[in-house]
Amino acid sequence: MLIYQLANLADNPTALVALAGALLVALVTGIAFHEFSHAWTANQLGDNTAALQGRLTLNPLAHLDKFGTLAILIVGIGWGKPTPVNPYRLRYGIKTGNLLVSVAGPLSNFLFAVIAALPLLFGWVDMGYFPNLDYIKYASGEQIFGFFLLMIIQLNVLLGLFNLIPIHPLDGFKVILGILPNELANPLARLSKWGPALLMLLIAISFIAPSYSPIRWITSDLTNLILNILVP
Repeated sequence: MLIYQLANLADNPTALVALAGALLVALVTGIAFHEFSHAWTANQLGDNTAALQGRLTLNPLAHLDKFGTLAILIVGIGWGKPTPVNPYRLRYGIKTGNLLVSVAGPLSNFLFAVIAALPLLFGWVDMGYFPNLDYIKYASGEQIFGFFLLMIIQLNVLLGLFNLIPIHPLDGFKVILGILPNELANPLARLSKWGPALLMLLIAISFIAPSYSPIRWITSDLTNLILNILVP
């Protein structure tokens, strides 16, 4: 829960400013790139609905959702403003078109994380003692920049994994509908109305009993696994 990390650093102004700045940069770039990728993919597939609404841009103001942003800061998971898509205009049909548009967002986050990880992976940027924030007061400018990169990597991986959860309205739901045969996808699609309530329930469980939260298993264990690969 990211906002709690900020609160724990109240007695360390240097670490507080560095972490807050890193979170802001990671949040803005991660969500903007994610939603832009949805809009760009839809436009490439023949649907310019998002483009006409000013969403074919990397400007974060066009993509940030106030509740989704707040959820990231409080819970550590969240979302951007949904990108409008007219599935009937997508090339390759509704099912495949929706799959391609939906998967583009999470894939863009993973790509962004890999690009941000390259300077750390190849030793071009020294991360110093991070992520131990107690040492940030002794860090050089290069090490603080390395910390910024680490936060961008972590949040983009987190956004990508969270959005792949197969629950409506997350991207993973349309991805799984596109993968499954129609005899399974059609009954599942009819359950979409229960998706938001189920998602809120799972988020609530992550607060009440985090050890039993499926979202925690996905966004914590899998995130750490991927981070260990990207930044060994």
